[in-house]
Amino acid sequence: MKNFIFIFFVGLFPAQQSWNLQQCMDYAAANHPLVKQATVNIKKNDHQIAASKGMLLPSVEAGVDHSYSFGSSINQSSNQREVLNTQYDQLKAQANIELFNWRNYVTISLSKLNKETSSYRLKKAQNDVKLNVIQNFFSYQNSKSWLNVLETQISGMEEQIKRTEKEVEIGSRSKSDIYDIKANLGTLEEQWVTAKNQRDLAKINLLNALAVTQDSVDFVMNNESALAEEDFDYSDFTKRLLENNPAYQTVLAEIKAQEKTVNLAASAYFPTLNGSYSWSTFYNKSLNNNASTISFSDQLTQNKNQSVFFGLTIPIFNKLQVKNNVEVAKLNVINSTYDKELIVNNLTQTINSIKAQFLNAQEKYGLLESNFENQKLSFQKSEEKYKEGLMDAYTFFVVRNNWLQANYNLISSKNDVIQQTELLKILKTGL
Repeated sequence: MKNFIFIFFVGLFPAQQSWNLQQCMDYAAANHPLVKQATVNIKKNDHQIAASKGMLLPSVEAGVDHSYSFGSSINQSSNQREVLNTQYDQLKAQANIELFNWRNYVTISLSKLNKETSSYRLKKAQNDVKLNVIQNFFSYQNSKSWLNVLETQISGMEEQIKRTEKEVEIGSRSKSDIYDIKANLGTLEEQWVTAKNQRDLAKINLLNALAVTQDSVDFVMNNESALAEEDFDYSDFTKRLLENNPAYQTVLAEIKAQEKTVNLAASAYFPTLNGSYSWSTFYNKSLNNNASTISFSDQLTQNKNQSVFFGLTIPIFNKLQVKNNVEVAKLNVINSTYDKELIVNNLTQTINSIKAQFLNAQEKYGLLESNFENQKLSFQKSEEKYKEGLMDAYTFFVVRNNWLQANYNLISSKNDVIQQTELLKILKTGL
């Protein structure tokens, strides 16, 4: 079904055969199995709330009994034991209601808290898949960029070999230049094979992050992707992102639910008040040939019976089960507070890491931007020298590769800044 939806989606929008980052996140946030599971859990909680409220309503049942008795039995007319063969029919209806059971009211509150927790878990699942998509998206973009750099280098060297061979024929260059270029070409081709494998693996990981099993779409960067500025100066930056994070909100809701579970276990200490109403009538017929029998309708009228029952149950001693259940529930609350501490530690580390990486990537990009211009000018001058025969092939190869490497470093650094910006957006969006 998942694959069908994906194929149908792509079929409807052929222009979206190439997806940008936002399209990837939108698709994952709506179609990833983790998100779908979280959505189903919310619907389950709705039914659990309805079921817990239903416990306040009475239960009603009706029945019909039809039986035969042969041999010694009680004569319903004389109330004496006789040898009789009889037919017995009974109509009955009964309604039972718990007039007071504190457990029912606590269960309703707990069900509502569980739904609140599930809502936070849904948002957490969406954030988790988005964060994973972002990391794999830029990993794929960087590996693709590196492969493009190597392909450009290899293509340039193949042209350089042809040009150098002609220059060797006319005697303007030594034959050793060809050997140097071919040796470096072999090294680059080996790197190209490795880079191609890394790109393919990066795409597989990205498709997996999207929960897509068919390689029917490519992933591209937005041409208008701009570098954003972030203000980390305000003192509660980490605190605000932490408190707004759905993982943190989820653990807070879980603590409330565990605290309510303590009340649920303690509700067994309280008495319960039950009530019931029953109605019944019967028809009894002797199968002996000489027996006289009152008519069916008359018997049903005469044999009608109604009863009303009230019962109060007071727990006195229950083998220490309730006491131990309450203590276990309290320990679960303590465990939940430790889970909260772990979440706070992990989120604080994540937020601070993204902050540090963003600032580092931003600074690095500024330096690489200047270096790129220098490398570009160096390559242009070296190319002129090489064409004039003032530079050997190996030196020109080094200069050219340095420029291409600087080009890749600049792209990779820019991607890193954008990646950290997108990660921060997810954390700042929160709930």
